[in-house]
Amino acid sequence: MMRWHALSGGVLLALSVAGCASAPPEHFYSLSNGMAPAASVPNPGYYIEVQNVTVPQQVARSQLVVTSGEGRVDLLEQERWSSPPASEIGQALSLAISGELGAIDVFRTQPPEKATVYRISTNVQRFESAPGKYALLDAVWSVRLAGSTQVLTCRSTAREEVGAGYDALVMGHRRAVIRVAQGIAKAVRSQAAGKGACP
Repeated sequence: MMRWHALSGGVLLALSVAGCASAPPEHFYSLSNGMAPAASVPNPGYYIEVQNVTVPQQVARSQLVVTSGEGRVDLLEQERWSSPPASEIGQALSLAISGELGAIDVFRTQPPEKATVYRISTNVQRFESAPGKYALLDAVWSVRLAGSTQVLTCRSTAREEVGAGYDALVMGHRRAVIRVAQGIAKAVRSQAAGKGACP
């Protein structure tokens, strides 16, 4: 009887190990890793502060949330963001806007005394992923000169057609983020020139 229990335990252990070995691997994606910086430009004489981004609750998770039919979404356990989507979008926006303007992002960093700082707030309304179809980023954002009550609020919608596969989907989201960042950079330049107009 003891020998049978030992054999049973060994078989169960082997099956357990085999089950773990056959589990599909997880893949992690980033919107900012490897992002090529824009052509360098002279320091514009001001700083930016890209504040924390907010995203819809249904996509605020590490797994990729994809649209697979009308009104239906799927949660992909094996396809994940390397950090929460709000952080991914915020980091990518910071890199892209900094690159466009040649300005330093001083979020969570003390800027020089009496420095000119433009604060950028972003509220993502839609962050949609349709593999083989499109990647969409729809955001309401604002730019405000620190210490001023004047706020410029605008909206940007970037939809990028994508090929098959999750790598292509993530690259589509990267392009969408860059397009939104370009609009924000134009608004910052507009405010710095005393115009304050949405792109």
